[in-house]
Amino acid sequence: MPHPPDSAELPPLCAAPRPSLKAPSFRLLPGACDTHAHVISADHIRYPFVADRSYTPAPAPEQAYLQMLHAMGMQRGVLVQPSIYGTDNRYMLEVLERHQACLRGVAVVDDQVSDAVLEHMHHCGVRGVRINVLFRGGVDLDLMERLAARVAEFGWHVQFLIDVRHLETLQARMARLPCPVVIDHLGHFPARLGVREPGFALLRRNVAERGWWVKLSGIYRLSDAPPDYADADALAQALIEAAPERMVWGSDWPHVALQSTPDTGALLNRLPLWAPGEHQRKQILVDNPAALYDFR
Repeated sequence: MPHPPDSAELPPLCAAPRPSLKAPSFRLLPGACDTHAHVISADHIRYPFVADRSYTPAPAPEQAYLQMLHAMGMQRGVLVQPSIYGTDNRYMLEVLERHQACLRGVAVVDDQVSDAVLEHMHHCGVRGVRINVLFRGGVDLDLMERLAARVAEFGWHVQFLIDVRHLETLQARMARLPCPVVIDHLGHFPARLGVREPGFALLRRNVAERGWWVKLSGIYRLSDAPPDYADADALAQALIEAAPERMVWGSDWPHVALQSTPDTGALLNRLPLWAPGEHQRKQILVDNPAALYDFR
């Protein structure tokens, strides 16, 4: 009989999200949307984690997520399938189906997914698929073209969690995709490298010239300067300057794969530093998410 793996071999446990958050420091308009969060069930029997994963998260279930969204003053949200579930999107889909007016989703699928499953996902509110090369359990770049061809028929996008320092090697392939491209977490590279880092400069060009979208999210994953993460400010400002109509904001709640989690409200309160005008903040929080995620 096989023995269970040694505890030292188990994926590391993550800290839970903070039980409270700072209130918004600015006025949020109706329809404000958090475009990047995850839900994680406490029922590991019904919704098991994949064995080959990079971390083991604390529960972050549906009601906790909705409470966080309400505390931030937001009416809309986008759930992203976390890598710990692999291509088993059931929990996210069940949450989406219960809140179709205010929630949308980004799924993780492989190229064996059936049209019927994609149609069901679309009915639930899925509007994109994610390719994740930074955490085990995700779908990798080999499937980029095949997945894009499948989801383009539904009007979906492909969302990439990549380090943009490698963007030059992927540029030609990504530029040919038949659907919108969304880049996670400002390109997920060390903020200390600054706006002149070649991969980031290429990202800015794609945003300005090809209409790529960027999530202004996860700054604490790039930053060497907690708790304010001010070294990421210039990156966000440069992207907004390039194309404010292609920017969306995301909390990245419940902040997985960390031993200490940030204050979600404090992350939102960086936004007025990046976009001082209410018109730009309305674009980023209301208008752009409505367009990208098909909110009506």
